[in-house]
Amino acid sequence: MSNDKTIDPREVEYYTRMAETWWDREGPFWPLHTLNELRLTYILDHLCEHFGLDSAAERPLHGLQVLDVGCGGGILAESMANLGADVTGIDVVEKNINIARLHAQGHALSIDYRLTTAAELVDTGAQYNVVLNMEVVEHVADLDAFMHDCNRLTAEGGVMFVATINRTLLAWLFAIVGAEYILGWLPRGTHRWALFRKPREIRALLADGGLVVDDITGVAVNPFARTMRLNWLKQVNYMMFCTRGSFSKR
Repeated sequence: MSNDKTIDPREVEYYTRMAETWWDREGPFWPLHTLNELRLTYILDHLCEHFGLDSAAERPLHGLQVLDVGCGGGILAESMANLGADVTGIDVVEKNINIARLHAQGHALSIDYRLTTAAELVDTGAQYNVVLNMEVVEHVADLDAFMHDCNRLTAEGGVMFVATINRTLLAWLFAIVGAEYILGWLPRGTHRWALFRKPREIRALLADGGLVVDDITGVAVNPFARTMRLNWLKQVNYMMFCTRGSFSKR
């Protein structure tokens, strides 16, 4: 394993054990599949507006270079590839990458999956139009270093999406006590409250890398209908759309 200081060994061990369940929509990752439908609409809307793309096109994201950081089993990466993007997915859990590759191959999708870290990718000089930093920052050991790397991977005129959980009492109650211990939506130990990130903390780290938050939205969960929707409340889950520099609409 890489000696990258952003890697939390406890998180790697946990997701290695869970890897086989990524594509089971009724399994422990069902909330992620539900969330993916919501965040995909949010991502597509902002990308089409930012880059001047036609959302009604068959493959509206054709030509965009997209990096999915902490891609897991490939749920979001495949969605982006289906929309025409040229997708690279990275993860530090080998089982996740293997499962993502096999699933993509089974669906005739060409996605560049790599067992690597953001820091190692920075060393190659790679940059992307779109960096997807979704449900990752609450799992890294060194947030400052990780965000520094993600910032550097975002090209001039490019964008980054960040999704995570706020560090509030309400988030502890809903995301840990409710989701893991009462409802059993997620396996116990999925999250640690101390690693939840406040929006102002993420905003400051983005600013250090020259990115600004253009939009932030909350995510509301209906525990009875097992549905999710965007709303103004950001005390639990939230998503950010962040931009760097100028761009030319097509």
